[in-house]
Amino acid sequence: MTAVDDDLISQKRFSSYSDIDVDPDTKYFEYDSIETKIYGWWESSDYFKPSTDKLKKPYVIPMPPPNVTGYLHMGHAMYVTVQDVLARFHRMRGRSTLWLPGTDHAGIATQLVVERALKAEGKSRTEIGREAFVENVWKWKEEKGGYITGQMRSLGASADWTRERFTLEPSMSEAVTEAFVRLHEKGLVYKGDYLVNWSPSLQTAVSDLEVEYTEEQGKLYFFKYMLADGSGHIPVSTTRPETILGDTALCVHPDDERYQSYIGKTVLVPILGREVTVIADTYVDREFGTGALKITPAHDPNDYEIGKRYDLPMISIMNKDGTINEQGGDKYTGLDRFVCRKRLWEDMEEAGLVLKVEPHQQRVPRSQRGGEIIEPLVSSQWFVRMKNMGDRAVDAVKNGDIEIIPNRFEKVWYNWLENVHDWCVSRQLWWGHRIPVYYIVGSDRSEYFVARSLEEAYTAASVKYGNNVELEQEEDVLDTWFSSGLWPFATVGWPGALSEEADSTLLTDYNRFYPAHLLETGYDILFFWVARMVMMGLEFTDQAPFKTIYLHGLVRDAQGRKMSKSIGNVIDPLDTIKSYGCDALRFTLVTGGTPGQDIPLSTEKVEASRNFVNKIWNMGKFIKQSQCQSEDIFSVKAPITAEEIAQLALPERWVISQCHALAERSTILIEKYDFGEAGRQAYEFLWNDLADWYIEASKVHLRESTPEEAAQTRRVLAYVWDRGLRMLHPFMPFITEALWQQLASGNPSAASSIMISDWPVLEGIELEKDEDADRVFSSMQNLIRAIRNARAEYNVEAGKKISAAIIATGVIAEELMREKSVVATLARVDEMKLTFHDVGFTPKDSNIRLVIEEGLEVFLPLSGLVDKEKELLRLRKQEEKLSKEISGLQGRLSSKKFVEKAPEHVVEEVKETVADKIAQLAAAKKSILDLDNVA
Repeated sequence: MTAVDDDLISQKRFSSYSDIDVDPDTKYFEYDSIETKIYGWWESSDYFKPSTDKLKKPYVIPMPPPNVTGYLHMGHAMYVTVQDVLARFHRMRGRSTLWLPGTDHAGIATQLVVERALKAEGKSRTEIGREAFVENVWKWKEEKGGYITGQMRSLGASADWTRERFTLEPSMSEAVTEAFVRLHEKGLVYKGDYLVNWSPSLQTAVSDLEVEYTEEQGKLYFFKYMLADGSGHIPVSTTRPETILGDTALCVHPDDERYQSYIGKTVLVPILGREVTVIADTYVDREFGTGALKITPAHDPNDYEIGKRYDLPMISIMNKDGTINEQGGDKYTGLDRFVCRKRLWEDMEEAGLVLKVEPHQQRVPRSQRGGEIIEPLVSSQWFVRMKNMGDRAVDAVKNGDIEIIPNRFEKVWYNWLENVHDWCVSRQLWWGHRIPVYYIVGSDRSEYFVARSLEEAYTAASVKYGNNVELEQEEDVLDTWFSSGLWPFATVGWPGALSEEADSTLLTDYNRFYPAHLLETGYDILFFWVARMVMMGLEFTDQAPFKTIYLHGLVRDAQGRKMSKSIGNVIDPLDTIKSYGCDALRFTLVTGGTPGQDIPLSTEKVEASRNFVNKIWNMGKFIKQSQCQSEDIFSVKAPITAEEIAQLALPERWVISQCHALAERSTILIEKYDFGEAGRQAYEFLWNDLADWYIEASKVHLRESTPEEAAQTRRVLAYVWDRGLRMLHPFMPFITEALWQQLASGNPSAASSIMISDWPVLEGIELEKDEDADRVFSSMQNLIRAIRNARAEYNVEAGKKISAAIIATGVIAEELMREKSVVATLARVDEMKLTFHDVGFTPKDSNIRLVIEEGLEVFLPLSGLVDKEKELLRLRKQEEKLSKEISGLQGRLSSKKFVEKAPEHVVEEVKETVADKIAQLAAAKKSILDLDNVA
């Protein structure tokens, strides 16, 4: 565990914010000493719980339960951040917000962890037995299973931890059992021998979705399949020679002239000599290998389908541990599958059956958990029929009951569900929900009883077999995704809430918090989890479990590559928080992309967000030093009205209008799940509009205005700062809380925390904007930028103030004259030499004329901008230097030897450098010409 983990698991609880020691005068926001304290105060204050006010509309987000074995990675950080943005936003919007957390028992992953621990002690699960092993797993879970939720707290997750659920807790186990029994009662559960994905090391079946196919360099083995009549051979190729031992046919394309004469003949399985028939099927790719395909129905999914079509024998040659069984022949029995591959090929070579071996790029199925190569294997498993449930899930999206964002994933949704296979739900594990199936002890298990309990099963069995019948439960457990599929409704009371004995609280929770409003997750588990929740929600509750599915992209490195320990490009979120703070990481993640698009992440981007944190921290210091936190100034009760705005000066009217417009845009953007744009616009407002423009203008007003006007400025500063912090809060919860507390301190009308304060836009209330102020202030900004650019172009010293003559008319002229001090200060113009004139004015001396827009110009005397002789000397030196550099570079490009031998990118770089320096030379010559014309 890291220090961050320790802090959050054993954090000190504070009864009020005033108990937290936050120094407002530090140079930077000291996130490392503040964030965990603020979080502890939030949680102990019950701010994360949904409101008990029944008049408030609920808003529910089921948190995707991370594996109980999990350690926080960027995928977790992404969904925690996005969901927390939504939870905080809707909470501030006045909704009874439930973000329901929990963890998944993670059957395979958890069992692996505990088995490794036992192995380190020289033990195994088979030695200690099932009961003792499960006790060990529960002990591990109690000791270490809370790490992941502690780490989520470090991200500021405002989930209701008092409702935290675990997929293997008693109430969830009851739901799982009930679901399985109901499915069986409807005829949707069956047991059978089918081809499954088998993990030899874990010795369990795994689902199709838990198999990852990787492109790997392998071999294509070419060999002879001898005709039984001795008349020759058919050339065949395979990537897995060991499966030859399980071949039950040879298949060719019916239109392949090379092999048409062999169709119906028999051939001999190499080494074993078993006779099999040559069949024809259009599945065969005539261009791959030799065009003749060996068929091993018990060890290949495509061969399995062909085997069923032609009623071929299913010969399984492999044990569950990946070794060869007696069906593979005495010589190979007991050998590991890969050892057998080598041994069999050697024997075939000795027998003269080998043709050649070629390198071959192939897709290799590997287990997501263990990483080993998956073996297709015929095994007795439990399945759930999915066709009808899949159809209902398709219809739920088509008829608008569920919206998928981005909607491009609808096609993927339809394609998968319209072609969904029956779900293999059994796993040969000990940790998990044991399948509620009971057999008569000592029977062949062809008959079984599906029941909610042993007692219920006994009652059913005793009717047929008498009271002395003995039962034993199925050893297999259910796929972890089976319990996760019930998550949205089982966590809020199903099925108990619907029973006659249900207490009112359970029923109220179910009716109030189901269905959920949003399911937010990565697009990579759309079928692992999301589709199954929809199918099971519709099946068991007759309702879609949520209204919206929002799919975020995957977090990748700066080059767009998947983060991988082998590549060495993994960015650890806890390390990032330790280095830059939680707010910086959250803001980077949520503003780094658009819905459904992958997010390239780099420490440079997080550092930029950290700089934003420090920027607003220092803005907060200015607000505090300007005495904007006084009760009579701090407005929290209602938005500023049009009448109040009309009484204010131009900068104040403009910044309020900008703030109100942003609040409305931000509300719409978040409601439409465009969090990134909402965050970026909040950034632009705070950094550009507020810090760069209004705060600088306010400094002039506070310094030069009357006490009454200064009080207005302070009130506006407090108002827009308060609203800006509220809009930023869902993205950066910690620093906004710390700064808002400085502003709200001592104000009885303020909420106790920013996270339960009102969002700037409340339903039914329209915020006032001032379009005239927006237009005029924009003109003033353009004017100031033009003067600043001219100063920069002529290298005017930063401390030197220049003269300026502004040509303007009408309202713009009136407002600019009122804000003369602001214009002079922000443009670095001498206020005493800043003059205003009507259209038609022409200055006597040489000037630069800057046309800002129609009806607005400014003349800047060149004599005031530069020392003519000094600047001409500098420019002519620059001209000479650039001419020499251009000549030298052009000489290299004219050299045939350089152009032909230098790398292409080097030649291109030289060409780009020449073009850039030619542009610089042209600019220098123009400046010389301009100065020569100055009197």
